[in-house]
Amino acid sequence: MPKGYNPMPGGGFNMNQMMKQAQKMQRQIEETKAELDEKTLEVTAGGGAVRIVINGKKEIRELVISPDVIDPDDAEMLQDLIIGAVNEAVRQADEMVNSRMAQITGGGLPGGLF
Repeated sequence: MPKGYNPMPGGGFNMNQMMKQAQKMQRQIEETKAELDEKTLEVTAGGGAVRIVINGKKEIRELVISPDVIDPDDAEMLQDLIIGAVNEAVRQADEMVNSRMAQITGGGLPGGLF
């Protein structure tokens, strides 16, 4: 390349500025991730028969089952309600984290990174 060649239009590329922006974004990501790890979502299934509280780390913090749906002769129905509630809780937690991170990164990082 010829001396003084600059492939960036407009004549400038400031590596220091880019590094500062990357460090700022990294700090924002870390702070937001810590905040989201503690944030909780409440999800219900079966008209409130099963209630799950999940955090941003996808840890189930609480599981409440209404005594009305506990039928010893129909354990399969209760199992289906719990599975449905857990799957929805995990989906919503993923959506919460991905949506918030996309606000910081402008959607520029690969999905599932968080």
